Amino acid sequence: MTDTALVIGGTRFIGRHVVDDLLDHGYEVTIFNRGNHENPFADDESVTHVEGDRRDDTDLRAAKLSVDPDVVIDCVAYYPEDVRVATDLFADADGYVYISSGAAYGVEEIPKREEDTELCACTDEQATDDSHETYGPRKAEGDRAVFAAAEDGVNAMAVRPCIVYGPHDYTERLDYWIDRVLNHDRVVVPGDGQNLWHRAYVEDVASALRIVAEEGEPGEAYNVGDRRLVTMEEMVEVIADAADTDVEAVHAGERELAAADLEAEDFILYREYPHVLDTSKLAALGWESTPLAEAMERTVAEHSEADRDGSEHDPGREAEERVLGVLDTV
Repeated sequence: MTDTALVIGGTRFIGRHVVDDLLDHGYEVTIFNRGNHENPFADDESVTHVEGDRRDDTDLRAAKLSVDPDVVIDCVAYYPEDVRVATDLFADADGYVYISSGAAYGVEEIPKREEDTELCACTDEQATDDSHETYGPRKAEGDRAVFAAAEDGVNAMAVRPCIVYGPHDYTERLDYWIDRVLNHDRVVVPGDGQNLWHRAYVEDVASALRIVAEEGEPGEAYNVGDRRLVTMEEMVEVIADAADTDVEAVHAGERELAAADLEAEDFILYREYPHVLDTSKLAALGWESTPLAEAMERTVAEHSEADRDGSEHDPGREAEERVLGVLDTV
């Protein structure tokens, strides 16, 4: 008998890769969302679409009754109450997996480990707030909801990705850097280029979610990220290699950036303190990450066919040129 999977979300970025991964592994898949975004599986008869709002308990219950899934992958639980409702409703599923985040960790240490690193605290006010500042606390409280559900006998687990990149990434964070590499010979890299922000290839996140649903322990959380980490300068070089082009990564310190009224934080994916997740716990379940060069080749290829350029993250090429001009006079 074929296993059934319900993907809450399922059409934009991580969710669409989750659907592809589940299909590749023989699942019958249903996606549940509001239908506000283009459905890439609209013409795929192997994927059923149930329309509804995950924050409407009646809609979610109707989806559960129509599918009665073996596995539930929850891609759009942004509030702790979302997780509490879902773990109650899908208490009889073989596996409920909540997408948490590396942002759930509340202290800075290298690496961050599931069993050892403290999670963010979350106040009642933060639990219902939708700002960027409360994202980590909300995700952490969602984790605690998973742990509580598991104590009540629910097969609930959490997966904590770091920054996710790959094809169809609507956040366009990496698209900014790809666009720079494809269109310019010289790219400003803030600082000394050695800052480190762990990233996770989206197909690896998708496979992690399935593997945790199948093999994970209830009440446990699992980090996911590339097994090979790269600095910001190395990231630019990997992009250039994937695009079969040459680029010069030019380091710019505080003084040089200030000449163009810029700061290091104006460059997307810059993080002063390293953010690194230990992924050994996930690997012990049999998960493997895609080789970095292969992951970036797929990412760059899809970027070249899309209309994303990361311009919303652009500090301004004219400002960047001013920084380069200052550096050239040193």
